[in-house]
Parts: sequence; structure tokens; C-alpha cells
Amino acid sequence: MNLKDKLNHRVFQAVSDVAAREGKSSFVIGGFVRDLILKRPSKDIDFVVLGDGLEFAEKVANELKITKVAYYKNFGTAAFRCDDLEIEFVGARKESYSRDSRKPIVESGSLSDDQKRRDFTINALAISLSKSSFGEVLDPFEGLEDLKNKIIRTPLEPDQTYSDDPLRMMRAIRFASQLGFKIEQNSLSSISKNAERLKIISIERTMDEFNKIVLSEKPSRGLGLLLDTRLLHQFFPEMVALCGVETINGKSHKDNFYHTLEVLDNISSDTDDLWLRWSAILHDIAKPKTKKFHQTVGWTFHGHEELGARMVKGIFTRLKQPLDVKMKYVEKLVRLHLRPIALVNGAVTDSAIRRLLFEAGDDIDDLMTLCNADITTKNEFKVVKYRQNFERVREKLKSVEEKDHLRNFQPPVTGEQIMDIFGLEPSKVVGILKNEIKEAILEGLIKNDYNEAYEFLLKQAQAKGIQVKSRKQ
Repeated sequence: MNLKDKLNHRVFQAVSDVAAREGKSSFVIGGFVRDLILKRPSKDIDFVVLGDGLEFAEKVANELKITKVAYYKNFGTAAFRCDDLEIEFVGARKESYSRDSRKPIVESGSLSDDQKRRDFTINALAISLSKSSFGEVLDPFEGLEDLKNKIIRTPLEPDQTYSDDPLRMMRAIRFASQLGFKIEQNSLSSISKNAERLKIISIERTMDEFNKIVLSEKPSRGLGLLLDTRLLHQFFPEMVALCGVETINGKSHKDNFYHTLEVLDNISSDTDDLWLRWSAILHDIAKPKTKKFHQTVGWTFHGHEELGARMVKGIFTRLKQPLDVKMKYVEKLVRLHLRPIALVNGAVTDSAIRRLLFEAGDDIDDLMTLCNADITTKNEFKVVKYRQNFERVREKLKSVEEKDHLRNFQPPVTGEQIMDIFGLEPSKVVGILKNEIKEAILEGLIKNDYNEAYEFLLKQAQAKGIQVKSRKQ
């Protein structure tokens, strides 16, 4: 196979020209080659040169009139940006590993050595940039055949590949999930056998791969493989605990792990937002801890939404996920994910809608997306009924919001104003009065309006024997 017609960017000609002048052999290698053949977009290009990669990168940068080059001498790599591409150079090398580390001992090597150290045959493909063979694909491990057959396979024995660098096990599942490929059976068995080796990998690197799996078009494929190979057990026991069905007196609950995967797939068809997908992953995370069996009603999971929300911070902390607004967002959606369902099943009152708008704020649309994804029943009649009711709730939300403006609602009379009106110091009574205004608005007793809130405040204060000290408005 020759791909010279696909190598149109100026960087390829520059690398070829420098290699010819310097008497070096240079190649494009790895993911860019794979994606070029699969016709997938790729903005990262890795070049390998037989010789000093840093020196070669500097000469190519000069050829392209690029002045900003990053050199990583410890790793023998150099990188720069060219137009919209991220370019990296490395000298061909061979690697060996110690048992307790994924950091290799590196030596200079041939192109063959460099291809052998790659994780998968589909990532070991190289394209020659020599003048005499420009564009020719070099494929020592039948990676082209694996691309055609949609197979993930290691160039060497899988036990060696995965034991050397256990992160490759996560990458195998990530590529299977992203590309819709199948992991070759020996390789899949080896992942299961070496799963505990994942513990030598930093949680940050593991989670980087996990989040890429979550962002796949159909993430259930990857998460199912993580469970089957026991990789998930190494870093996410709370999710593993969702697995299984228990039956007492002929009454069973559903398998909450596979329900969660269904919800995740459902929501992934509507959003690429990683944290909304995380909300789907964690929406039922507390069900194992809240599961109870009752002779009359069967299985219950009362309070799993509240406990689940409280579990989010601990999970995010251990998995080194952001503890900022993203975590708060996931907490909120987990805590509220049953609320719209309750409205669907019951009377859709203005008061209930106001409270939901107040608590969800600007995340109300995402909450409704999550709740819609949570409908996983196989009963088509129930699906249609739920969807119709959800539309009714959406219309009600829109109507109440237009009338009452309750997204990110703040009471129209502040605590500072209450202290000023009644000459109060900061105290419990100020909070009580402020909360009474909020409750009156949410119940529809008064409008979300300063004047109505002020008059209501005076009545409430009078009933408590609190006198106005100032009539400031």
C-alpha cells in the first residue's frame, strides 16, 4: 500500500527533504497512519527517525521556519506545532521494562525495534518518507489486515506487551470502544490475567483512558469489557458493586450495572458532555448501599439519590477527577435525578415545578436529559407513556419559568436588606425571614417580585413581634 497522495501537508515534504540532506531514514508512525487509513481525522503526527530525534526535529523546524520547539531530553523527544497539527519527533528505539514500573530502559534501535515496542499492530504501521519509497506503508505485523478485520492485537506476545506497560490494557479497551473493534481472544485473556498489574499505573493515566472510553459513541462496549476483564475492579469498586441480581420470594431487582450502561448509552446519543455522562454513571451508584427487601413491596432503594450525591466527592477525590464546579454539577444531577420522574408519576403542580427550577437552576435541561435517558423499560407502552408525560413536564417547566423566572433564583429581599429594615444583627431570625420569603414564592403565595416580597416580609415580622426600624426600600 502506498499513501503518498494522502501526505499533502507541507510537514511531510519538509521531513523528507531534511532526511535526504542529512542521509537519515524517517517515517510517520502510529495513530496518524491508522487514522489516515480509517479516514478518521487526526491532528497528532508522530515521526520516527533513525538517529537523533531532537537534532532532526530542530532541522525540520528550521525548514518550516518554526521558532518554538519543545525539547524533552529525558524522553528523547521534541515537539512543535505546525499550522493546526501537533508534531512530535523521536529517534527509533528499543525498550525493556522492570517488573514494578512502566518506565522503560531505552536504547537506540532500528525501525523494526521501534515497531515492536508499539502497543498494537494497528499502531505499529509506518509510512516511509524516503525519496525512493515515499508513502509506502511498512507493516511487519499484519496491522493492515487487523484494520480490515477490525481486530485489536499486540505485535508481541500479549503477556509481554501488557506486563511491560499495563496502561496498554486500558488502551486496548479504549480503542475497541472508540473504533468498534474486537480484541483478539489471546489478548483479551491476557488482560484478564494481568488486570492487577494496572495498580502500578497512576490513577491519572488510568482515568485519562477511562474518560476517553466514556466519551465513545457507545461507551457500554468499553465499560462492559472493563468489567469482564476485571480492570474496573482495580480502580472503580463502587461501579462493580452495582452488578448482580438478587431474588427473594420470587421477587428480583434489575442488574443496576447494566441498567447504568443503558442509561449511559442513551444519554450519549444526546450529549458529548463528559460530566453529564458521568452523572449517568453515578446516578444509581448508592443503590447497593440502600437496597432493602420488604415482604409487601419487594426491593427498595430509598434515599439512593441523596446518598449517591454525597458519594460523588469521595469517588472524584480518589479517582483524581476535578473537585470544582464539575463535581458540584454531577452531585446536583445525581441528587435531583428522581425529581422529574416523581412529577411524571404524580400531579404536575406549579409549586413542584417552581421547586425543581429553583434547585436545578441552569442545569434543568441537562437534568431532564438525564431523566429521559433513565427510561430503560422494554415495555413499549410504558416508554410511550413516560415520554408523553415528560413532554408535559417540559411544557410546564417552560410555562412556569417564563412566568416566575426561577432559574438560579435569589430571594428579591436579601438578608442584608432584612437586617437594615428591622435593625437586626446577623442572626437565626434573619435566615428564618429570608427562607419564609423563598417558600412563599415557591408555593405561589406571592410573585417573585420585590414589592410583594417586602409586604409579605412585614406581615411575617409583625406576627413574630419584630418592629420595623427603617422603612428603606
